[in-house]
Amino acid sequence: MNRIDINCDMGEGFGAYTIGMDGEVIRYISSANIACGFHAGDPRVMNRTVKLAKENGVGVGAHPGYPDLAGFGRRNMDCTPDEVRDDVIYQIAALRGFCALHGVKLQHVKPHGSLYNMCVGNEPLSRAVAEAIAAVDPGLLWVTLGGAQAGLAQKIADAAGIRVVFEAFPDRTYTPDGKLAPRKLPGAVITDPKRAAEQALRMAKEGRVIATDGTRLEMEVHTLCVHGDNPSAVDHVRTIRQALEAEGFRIVPLGASA
Repeated sequence: MNRIDINCDMGEGFGAYTIGMDGEVIRYISSANIACGFHAGDPRVMNRTVKLAKENGVGVGAHPGYPDLAGFGRRNMDCTPDEVRDDVIYQIAALRGFCALHGVKLQHVKPHGSLYNMCVGNEPLSRAVAEAIAAVDPGLLWVTLGGAQAGLAQKIADAAGIRVVFEAFPDRTYTPDGKLAPRKLPGAVITDPKRAAEQALRMAKEGRVIATDGTRLEMEVHTLCVHGDNPSAVDHVRTIRQALEAEGFRIVPLGASA
């Protein structure tokens, strides 16, 4: 039976504010990327979210971002690779503490938002992230964008002595160069659950995605990301999971699917 992971960004509230529908979405995913306090999250939210993941048998990953609470980590920041490395180490270590509290093994690291996008094709920034992961625990998986980024990311991961896994986004559209279409563009976020499920199946079964201009892009896919911060999040992830299972896919945490 084919295996694949479904991941979702979680724990992105802060203080008295709640973002996303973690309690509902987590029933349909296999890995959670938990915010580490820089773009979202705080110690209480991190603690609760690790506990929630454990209770639902979901793999736990760190979701480090730029220090940008006001912009939710989606603004480009002019940070040096050394700054990025240090910030990522700090955030991984913070989440790792709550994993230890709950007896959970930290599984992976997936950068958030602008940091994630700026790493695509950027060797110095990607190397900084890989070195940060290796410094904390070389057994952690590095999650990054599949397709155009894959060759460079694999080279950097090999040099750092870590394992890289490649991700695709069923609820996002892609530019012809294999990058995610900027959110500010109309149609960049797919709001129809059925259409997102169709794209998820194409990614998982064929290893390809159709770009905004009709170009067919080939990509290796280990994990599919769904976003939990939109009103249709639960319908999206439920529909995607049901479509994959109907085609014989087993949904398993990232460590078992890559």
